[in-house]
Amino acid sequence: MTTDHKPRLFECDDDIRALGEGLLACSLPREAWTHEAHLGACLWLLTERPDVDIDAEIGRIIRRFNESVGGVNDDHGGYHDSITRAYVAGVRLFLSETEESGLAGRVNAMLLSDVGRRDWPLRFYSRDLLFSVPARRGFVEPDLAPLPAVQGPR
Repeated sequence: MTTDHKPRLFECDDDIRALGEGLLACSLPREAWTHEAHLGACLWLLTERPDVDIDAEIGRIIRRFNESVGGVNDDHGGYHDSITRAYVAGVRLFLSETEESGLAGRVNAMLLSDVGRRDWPLRFYSRDLLFSVPARRGFVEPDLAPLPAVQGPR
């Protein structure tokens, strides 16, 4: 994870909606599933898709997408449960604090915030724990600090 990566921002709300719909439909090109796409889709799911229970379904959604583009969800690659759940907590935290409106405005502001950083989960997890097989395969409680517990917008 790097700390000096400049995020790719979104042009408009429809770009984020298309990304989220592509994730759900498994029609998104593999190369479009970037760090920014993960966070944008998460914010979209939390704010515009109340029919999706992100806490119960996010793992299945991402695993299914990974497999649809030829990826493997195993001990070394693909879906990472603890990182995903850390970012879900971070997106909720961001949503509870932002005054930004509009989907692209909120996503871009989040990407430029601390929550949008690629190393954000390392504020809560040691590198060894976060990148362990148990943390990839299932949620592992952080060892440095608790994740933010915000119930943010649904």
